[in-house]
Amino acid sequence: MNDSPGCPLIGVAATYMPRLSEMTSEPGLAAAVDQHAAAVCDALIPAQRGRDQDRTVRREELADYVLGFTDWLTGVDWTEPVGHDFATLRLTAVCWLIREHDLLDV
Repeated sequence: MNDSPGCPLIGVAATYMPRLSEMTSEPGLAAAVDQHAAAVCDALIPAQRGRDQDRTVRREELADYVLGFTDWLTGVDWTEPVGHDFATLRLTAVCWLIREHDLLDV
């Protein structure tokens, strides 16, 4: 999963961005992705920075998060299921953040 050169967000977006379209027809999926996106934001944006500055997700921080998460997935020999599990929801949420914050348009 981490074998693509460059920013890890590119590979995640290429693989999981299509899952965002499923959110329009599955309200439960939309809610789950929203919760995962909030959890990622909470991990990336400390509360004190959130009060003093805007809560913008930064590309470098999200890329570091993705590297750590995908390294963990590799370590546990995770394989992508047909449906949605914790990892696919988290990676789909990362794609939502990429899209919402225009993190590939830099």
